[in-house]
Amino acid sequence: MTERIYSTRAYERAMTAKVVDSDRDDGRVLLDRTVFYPGGGGQPPDTGVLLIGDDRIGVTRVTQDSRGVWHWVDSLPPVGTGVVGEIDWDRRYTLMRTHTAMHAMCGVVWERFQSPVTGGNMTPGEGRLDFEIPQWDPEDRDPIEAELNRQLELARSVEVSFLDRAVADQDPSLIRTKVSLLPPSLREVRVIDIVGLDRQADGGTHVDSTDEVGSIRITKTESKGKGFRRIRFSLVD
Repeated sequence: MTERIYSTRAYERAMTAKVVDSDRDDGRVLLDRTVFYPGGGGQPPDTGVLLIGDDRIGVTRVTQDSRGVWHWVDSLPPVGTGVVGEIDWDRRYTLMRTHTAMHAMCGVVWERFQSPVTGGNMTPGEGRLDFEIPQWDPEDRDPIEAELNRQLELARSVEVSFLDRAVADQDPSLIRTKVSLLPPSLREVRVIDIVGLDRQADGGTHVDSTDEVGSIRITKTESKGKGFRRIRFSLVD
């Protein structure tokens, strides 16, 4: 299994690692440890480079499976090779801010409507969340934006913890999606807690404090069928 540095130390930008396996047909390598987030929960995977001496090998895609985290690379180093990995930090940090903003919006919408999330996605600096909100009124848009920015300015701490699956299953509030997306095989659940605002199971990377997000602007709201609403937003700064 790959040591997933990103899971507990989201601000780590680089790591030393060793190639433990490769798939030449698919152009990817398995590393024993990594700072590269493999994507999931709407957050795209990281990109960056692997350094071997003076050689720079581009990392264009990252995924994970039961064996660990795979990195798609421009050229394949041999198994056993030591590498230094560096993520595209500007892109990652913007995604961290965006992801935390999405969780904060979940908290604000839940407080107002007690409405679950039905979908979501993000790119660096932009996000969208789908909610089941039968009682939506167009006049709700501006108050939600104002309350979200107020909550972000409070510099709420963002904490990471891990729960045994059996314990997590006893706390339905950890699942803010309409349907639980936790795979049955998952034995330990990672929890992201925006203290005092939103606490939910999540595997992605986040900033340490909501004031790092800056402010957001709701750019569009859309109907996704009767009782369902899509909210799009972007980071302002």
